[in-house]
Amino acid sequence: MVLAVDIERDLPGFQLRVSFTCGESTLGLLGSSGSGKSMTLRCIAGLDRPTRGRITLGKRVLFDSAAGINLPPQQRRVGFLFQNYALFPHLTVAGNIAMGLRGMERQKQEKIVKEMISRVKLDGLENRYPRQLSGGQQQRVALARALVLQPEVLLLDEPFSALDNHLRSEMEQELKVLLNNFSGSSVFVTHNLEEAYRLCPNLLILEDGKVIASGSREDIFNKPPNLSTARITGCQNLSRIRVLQDNTVEALDWGCFLRITADNMLEGASYAGISSRHIRPAGKDDHVNTVHCRIFDVIESPHQVTLSVKPTGRETNNISFLKLSISNEEWRRIALQNPEELKICLPPERVFLTF
Repeated sequence: MVLAVDIERDLPGFQLRVSFTCGESTLGLLGSSGSGKSMTLRCIAGLDRPTRGRITLGKRVLFDSAAGINLPPQQRRVGFLFQNYALFPHLTVAGNIAMGLRGMERQKQEKIVKEMISRVKLDGLENRYPRQLSGGQQQRVALARALVLQPEVLLLDEPFSALDNHLRSEMEQELKVLLNNFSGSSVFVTHNLEEAYRLCPNLLILEDGKVIASGSREDIFNKPPNLSTARITGCQNLSRIRVLQDNTVEALDWGCFLRITADNMLEGASYAGISSRHIRPAGKDDHVNTVHCRIFDVIESPHQVTLSVKPTGRETNNISFLKLSISNEEWRRIALQNPEELKICLPPERVFLTF
């Protein structure tokens, strides 16, 4: 079942223009706040009406402005997990889940609700109200309500944003299993880059209501097609370049020269970039793209250390910082040798060019 979206939505001061298809693998929507991610989901669900365009699900037409088709939400077979869960406070767990089954024979309704409660691990909580549930339990209720009608599309709008880190990790694992077993299309909105990478094989990047990149998660993160996408996907190391011969560029903002693999060369590119996790302290076998740097800042966290460094040998006022992330153990080794200077390596296969 393929979800195909090609819509426009005109609002004062903002225009949404999105076009994409989504099959059985989860599509992740990334973009800054106000880029149109949630509006896109609302248009698919029928909660917001596009100005023009067409939305289809397999052979079914959900919306077609030219043909005057606009199916109501209850006819679209779309499950929606809202950011704040949107549970009814006056209804119990069972009552919230049963909301989508109104009109169904009571005995059949109770059977379906019972099966769904067991599926999302809420046994024994049927008669509790949302205020009596933890954040993770509330999310399970919202997910059960979205799934109870066996939707053909599942829309998830930042479903982990209200959870603490422990619950977030736990619920992510549960959702990953569910999405892997879900036979329909699923679209996942998040601000968390690692979350998007783990859960979404394909990504769509929005900026100011427009699609600026789409493709596999590996391509989007490792070879972002433009500067905005590189920044949205968390790349902190970007420099203007001057292209030279022999797959070499001058990184103007870093004050150094870099070799680029032939596969990563891009005609007309204006910038070079590399993820902080791909820069490493140079070893004895590193002879290409090694740069002597001075360490200016050290940010320690429980699992890694982020270093801000600048290449030496030039006036540093006009040189931008390079950031690299290393393990705590590696930083302790470096600090024992020389905590002020470091020779780093930017592997040629990890340096990408973009526009």
